Amino acid sequence: MVQLLKAKIHRATVTATELDYVGSVTLDAGLLDAAGLQEYEKILAVNVTSGARFETYCIAGPRGSGVVCVNGAAARLAVPGDLLIVMAFCGLDRDEALAWKPRVVFVDGRNAPIRVDSGERHGDSFTGGVPVPPPPSGGGGG
Repeated sequence: MVQLLKAKIHRATVTATELDYVGSVTLDAGLLDAAGLQEYEKILAVNVTSGARFETYCIAGPRGSGVVCVNGAAARLAVPGDLLIVMAFCGLDRDEALAWKPRVVFVDGRNAPIRVDSGERHGDSFTGGVPVPPPPSGGGGG
């Protein structure tokens, strides 16, 4: 078995933190659906703003709310306005892995899905809702 990226929500904006909640990250139910994530599924969250990384699980928030709320002890690792990358992984055998494509969800500033893709390439970036291709290789000159 190999562990591969199953799903990723790219650069979601933290809308709230709840230190006294029992744990998890609350995500808009529409984001969970777009990413193919199941409620209570294990996730890895990476805070783009601070560099913090933490594992937890996701729970569904109100559909269409744009909620991304970091709960419990992990609330100390984020503040509203921070950008998070939320990832989940799956185990596949080598044959399945050869054909596997993850689901990558890009969101706008209100955490609404604006593009769902089946992967990424080195050099890709996504800024302000617009895909930015990598610069051409080889340069010029010679």
